[in-house]
Amino acid sequence: MNGIQNYKDKISNHAQMGGIETSVLDNGLGRGNRIAWINTGTGLRYKVVIDRGMDIAEAFYNQHSLAWLSHGGFNAPQPNSDRGIDWLKTFGGGLLTTCGLSHVGGPEKDEFGERGIHGNISNLPAEIISIVQPDPVVGKMEMSITGIIKETKIFGPSLELRRTISGVIGEPMLKIHDEVINRGNTPAPLMLMYHFNFGYPMVDEGTKILWEGKWKPRFGDENAKIFKEGNDFKTCPAPIDDHLGTGEEVVFIDPDVDKQGMCVAGLHNEKIGLRVEINFKKDQLPHLVNWQHWGKGEYVTGIEPATNTPIGQAQARANKELIFLESYETRSFDLKIRAIEI
Repeated sequence: MNGIQNYKDKISNHAQMGGIETSVLDNGLGRGNRIAWINTGTGLRYKVVIDRGMDIAEAFYNQHSLAWLSHGGFNAPQPNSDRGIDWLKTFGGGLLTTCGLSHVGGPEKDEFGERGIHGNISNLPAEIISIVQPDPVVGKMEMSITGIIKETKIFGPSLELRRTISGVIGEPMLKIHDEVINRGNTPAPLMLMYHFNFGYPMVDEGTKILWEGKWKPRFGDENAKIFKEGNDFKTCPAPIDDHLGTGEEVVFIDPDVDKQGMCVAGLHNEKIGLRVEINFKKDQLPHLVNWQHWGKGEYVTGIEPATNTPIGQAQARANKELIFLESYETRSFDLKIRAIEI
C-alpha cells in the first residue's frame, strides 16, 4: 500500500491518512463553487469541482502538478454558455473537463437545434447524494463521492449523469464511474468525451505521449503539420510560435485494445520519474482524441476518450454514427487514472 502500514492503534482520525474534504471557494472567478479535495494518502490528491459537473481541476502527485489550468481556471458555472464559442470562456482545463452530454464538437445549428462547443454538462452543478469516507481503523480503505447532474429542458432532451469518483487509501489512482440515463419520453442523442488536460511539469520537453492505434489528423493529411507520417508527434516539444493564439492540432485515434477489452493512454515523463495512465473500455469509449496546443504560456496536451470523435452532432447524424438513448435507457462508462513512479 505504497508505504502505508502499521497504522493500527496509531491514528484517531482518517484524515491523517487521507479522505474527502468539502468546502466552498470564497474568492476570484471561482467564487461560490463547491469543491471536494480528495487525498489518497499516496501523494496523489485532486480537487473535484462539484458545481462544474464534478469535473477535476488541480491534481498533484507528490510535488508535481499533473493538470493544465487555463488562465481563468474553473470559474463559477455558467449554464447558458452552450451557444457559439462561449464555452471557451468557461473552460478551466483541469485534469478533467467533461464534454457532452448530447454534443461534442464545434458550434452548429440545424433543424434539431443550436449547439455550442462541447455541450453544457461541465457548466451544470451536481446534487451530491453520497460521500463515503475511509475508515482505516476497521480496515475500510475505500472512499467515494457521488453526484447527479441534470441536463434537461421541457420537451427534451432530458439527460441525467450520475457520477461516482472513488479511490482507495494507499493506492495512487482514481476511478470514474458514470451512468447516463435518458429521463425523457423520446429518444435522445448521446455524445460524451472525457477531456483530460495535462500540463507542466508532467508535460515538458521530452515527455512521451502514450497511445497506440490507427490515426488520422482532424482536418486531413494535407493540413497537418504535426500529425504527419515520419514526425515524432508523441514527444512533447518546447513551446512553438505556430501555436500562439488559436494554434493547435488534433488527431483522431482508433485505439488498440487488449484481450480484456481495455485501452490505455497517458504520459511518461522520465525527468521527474512519473507515468500517468488512463484506462478505459473500448466497448464504452471506442474513440480517442489527442489535442496538442504548444503555445507560450498555454502549454497543454489533451488525451480524450470518447463515444464519438468531436465532429459535432450534425456530422455524426449524417454519418449514421450518432448514438441515441431510448426513454429510460442507461449507458455506463468506466475509467481509471493511475500515477506510477518509474
